[in-house]
Amino acid sequence: MFLKEYIKDVWGAISSLLKGMKLTGYYFMHHNKEAITEQYPDNRKTLKMADRFRGEVVMPHDENNEHACTGCTACELACPNGTIKIITKMEPTPEGKKKKAIDTFVYRLELCTMCNLCVEACPTGAIKMDQTFEHSVFDRRLLTKKLNKPDSKVREGVE
Repeated sequence: MFLKEYIKDVWGAISSLLKGMKLTGYYFMHHNKEAITEQYPDNRKTLKMADRFRGEVVMPHDENNEHACTGCTACELACPNGTIKIITKMEPTPEGKKKKAIDTFVYRLELCTMCNLCVEACPTGAIKMDQTFEHSVFDRRLLTKKLNKPDSKVREGVE
């Protein structure tokens, strides 16, 4: 009884394997001139990522080195795993009052899950998800980025 079931199982496995190999053999013999897959390095110039693709967080700056980040830390609070750290400073306004401003916007790409919660939480639209997808580096410290450019300031009219 046991030997009969064992031989039946072995025969079922072999027939299943041959059924799969039949399809593979068909493609090997009949589709050899048609490219089924694209080679990754060869298609970089023509590669179009989907609009909803989430790469990494970036902070766009305009031609005057101005951004829309007010340092409210809403993105830092929305981030589920501490990817974003905003360091603020107090700057004097023309009226002589002090106002909170962004000193450093630290983004740790190695912790980011690309969840987009920080972008959704930002009230001024200062950050967005970029289309970049190649993040491989040999030194992990290169994955910690400062998003605000040196000597950048908040764009006029952003509150």
